Amino acid sequence: MAAHDSPRRTGASPSGPASPPSPPSLDGSVWLTPESLRVLAHPLRSRLLGALRRNGPSTATDLAALLGTNSGATSYHLRKLESVGLVQDTQEGEGKRRLWRASSESHSWNPSDFEGDEDSETALNWLTRDYARHFSEQYDRWLDVSTTWPAAWQDACGSGDYAVLVTPEALEAMRDEVSEVIERYRRVGQGNPQARRVAVYAFAYPLDLDRPPTSESPR
Repeated sequence: MAAHDSPRRTGASPSGPASPPSPPSLDGSVWLTPESLRVLAHPLRSRLLGALRRNGPSTATDLAALLGTNSGATSYHLRKLESVGLVQDTQEGEGKRRLWRASSESHSWNPSDFEGDEDSETALNWLTRDYARHFSEQYDRWLDVSTTWPAAWQDACGSGDYAVLVTPEALEAMRDEVSEVIERYRRVGQGNPQARRVAVYAFAYPLDLDRPPTSESPR
């Protein structure tokens, strides 16, 4: 499982429209440990990390304004994220004007990594539900304004609903292939003033929830 918040940096030319966002340089993906998972499973911390990945380095004060909180709270929770390696102090600025950056552009995990660890399992349950809520909120925002966008964008965006009959191994392989396709397109619009950032979410879950396989079932 990977959670991916694409960072951005915007630029504008006095002789033309703003250039499409181009991501700042970040490390690839970090694998969550029980400790980093428990730190991240917090409403403000998950939003802070997402904001830094999307917007690039920022101060506690600017993040507080963006997220509707106070700089004391953002400073405290940034330090908690720093303690587990999810964000970094850039060593630029001082005090509340200190610049913070995300240490990676995504994080990954397998639920089985935390099996038997009750605290981590509880944290993971909260975090994954938080991502689902975030998706719903963001997609609702798009639906609210979609008719103000050009028809080509309305046609290109949207959602898909598919059912596949797979084993766990086949499902993982399918998700890996989908991720490879998305990776090929991540920067395809760079340099094109008509390009815009687009969020792409992927959820997979069994339909037959009342029929969980037994451990003896063939794979």
